[in-house]
Amino acid sequence: MKVDGKHFRSIWLEPDGWSVGAIDQRRLPHEFVVARLTNVGEAAAAIRAMLVRGAPLIGATAAYGMALAMREDASDAALARAYEVLIATRPTAINLKWALEEMRTVLRPLAPSSRGDAAYARADDIAEEDVAINQGIARHGLSLIEAIAARKPGEPVNVLTHCNAGWLATVDWGTATAPIYLAHDAGIAVHVWVDETRPRNQGASLTAWELGHHGVPHTVIPDNTGGHLMQHGQVDLVIVGTDRVAANGDVCNKIGTYLKALAAHDNGVPFHVALPSPTIDFNVADGVTQIPIEQRSADEVTHMTGRTADGRIETVRIVPDGSPVANYGFDVTPARLVTGLITERGVLKAERAALAAAFPERIAAAAE
Repeated sequence: MKVDGKHFRSIWLEPDGWSVGAIDQRRLPHEFVVARLTNVGEAAAAIRAMLVRGAPLIGATAAYGMALAMREDASDAALARAYEVLIATRPTAINLKWALEEMRTVLRPLAPSSRGDAAYARADDIAEEDVAINQGIARHGLSLIEAIAARKPGEPVNVLTHCNAGWLATVDWGTATAPIYLAHDAGIAVHVWVDETRPRNQGASLTAWELGHHGVPHTVIPDNTGGHLMQHGQVDLVIVGTDRVAANGDVCNKIGTYLKALAAHDNGVPFHVALPSPTIDFNVADGVTQIPIEQRSADEVTHMTGRTADGRIETVRIVPDGSPVANYGFDVTPARLVTGLITERGVLKAERAALAAAFPERIAAAAE
């Protein structure tokens, strides 16, 4: 996608042909900084510290992390060690495990002398596959926006989204934002209500930043505003992303998504989830009870970072000393509240039969 007219991806292979460049998302929206990853430890740290984040991008970063590991040491022991280091970085997003399994499947049968080139080739393929998948999501999601636009000619289509499921969360295009970008570029009037997404403020810091730089009209709102807007007819459609979808269609996404789904259901607003197929986990039958929910540092709740009036970047404490903090990173929206799943193979019902029919190869992979 575009940053002030220049095309960027969130992660790429540097001109040296082996190190990996990535946008440091911790520094946005106030600073645009590119990080250079040179070994598996740095790749793991980038995932763990959320220099990169978003399920598809985590998967791509892990794949490149394996390639960096194989460049240094392509032995069986090093392959196993790299897998364990990377798999331990984040527990919820299934794309991490998927990408590492893909890399291990390719690399294990090879002689160590062949693993380096093969690792980079498969990591590149995973990145390109993500872009193609997201373009498919964009095309299928566009039809939803077009249908709404046809019913209200001359008025913008108001889409509400939560967290950041934009191109910064993927290699390019995004998931939830992909149909929005395609609609905007096609000349359809579209406006996005951007949830701030406490406690890390990915909506206010990342989604608003990328929409603004691409020229998409948007408004940042406090997390608790969405229900009010829906009650007053100011939301036509909700589109969110996801870190893992269970076999039954339950959707795990950033904390607060479930509340938006409840408000949408109560007000008759379509609630759609955009997802690439590697996000589907057929090994999890019921998302509410079986998906592990990451609990993150209390600092994310007790402190906030921003830019002062004189331009300094400062971190301040907003919670009283001594107050306990709970920081659940995700929640699960039951399938019954999901209008549809926007995938690269169409808009599906949030149910096992529809997912299984669309992605039989994912069921086969889960059974192995």
